[in-house]
Amino acid sequence: MSNRPTIFIAGSGGIGRALALLLRNDAGMAAEVVLGDLTQAAADDACAFANVDVPTDAPAARGITMPASGSSDELGGILDGASAILDCLPGAQAPRMARLAKEHGCHYLNLTEYVAETNEVLGIAEGAETCFALQCGLAPGYINILGNDLFQRATAGWGVDTVDKLEMRVGAITRHATEPHFYGWTWSPVGVATEYVKDAIAVRDFKTVELPSLTECKTVLLHGFPFEEALTSGGAADLPEALAGKVRDLDYKTLRHPGHYQWVEGVLAGIPEGDDRPARLQEAMEAAIPHVEDDLVVVYASVEGRDKDGALRAERAALFCPSIEVGGRRLRAIQSTTAAGIAEVLRIVLEGGHKGPLLQSEVPTETFLNGPFVKLAYVDEQARG
Repeated sequence: MSNRPTIFIAGSGGIGRALALLLRNDAGMAAEVVLGDLTQAAADDACAFANVDVPTDAPAARGITMPASGSSDELGGILDGASAILDCLPGAQAPRMARLAKEHGCHYLNLTEYVAETNEVLGIAEGAETCFALQCGLAPGYINILGNDLFQRATAGWGVDTVDKLEMRVGAITRHATEPHFYGWTWSPVGVATEYVKDAIAVRDFKTVELPSLTECKTVLLHGFPFEEALTSGGAADLPEALAGKVRDLDYKTLRHPGHYQWVEGVLAGIPEGDDRPARLQEAMEAAIPHVEDDLVVVYASVEGRDKDGALRAERAALFCPSIEVGGRRLRAIQSTTAAGIAEVLRIVLEGGHKGPLLQSEVPTETFLNGPFVKLAYVDEQARG
């Protein structure tokens, strides 16, 4: 890139600070980074994490206080000179940040799996002169681009237009798990309970349907290790629409250690139906489940179908992504994989001149999967031995 971009990162938590570090560390970008949070102390702490020696001439990241709603003179001044907003805030904030991006002429990229907010942002993005790239993290995000790439390669190689199955699976898990929940918090609890409660979008017999989350629970072996998979909301992104008529059955499921989903179902059995069900499930989970630093992100995608000669074929990919070090800082696996996804899409957006909505099915798969951020974070530790 010929000019150094100024990037505003909204939210300076685990993903925001990882993003700042990655963007400063990348020789092709060496971005000027501004981090915003509700308090100056939180923003400054994230900047201290990101401001390590990197092999670029990137300036030190700086932090600002951003209001809980609306804007401010300081925030508006930053956005007037920014190339993009990277939204690492809770999903409910997505429409607000998208409106600010449109008002100030910035590109907008987010991570959220929230369906209603995503649809609202799509409306805001219509007619925009800048790009609004949505659901750019891990799941949704990387897994959808990987799944779409497998679909494209399979149909081209098999000489067909349609396939029987496209399966996308991701799990952010602990390396060790104990009874009764077989789980540990490796990232923010916000959103986990929601994806366990809200309906999942899937494709069955070429029709897009809504199915209850935590259903269709099965066991899958990846690199020889058993995991449980179950439907959860949000992870399919726009692939059900983008591949309509081309895939008989398509779904996204979350991977967990065996026994976890049975425990969650037991907790849900004691929570009545209602709008506050996700919040009550989150409260119960936080009370019982510890936070764990040593994490692992497991990614799996599979395409099955018959080739032009009628033979049943499959294309599959599985990665066990560990934590990594950047600039002497350790990034947990969930940090690096999520931050790498949005950073990679940012690189494509800044180089490609995209305008209006950019959904996961529209991201160029080969460019994304072979980009520097993805190559850094998505390393299969099993392949390395």
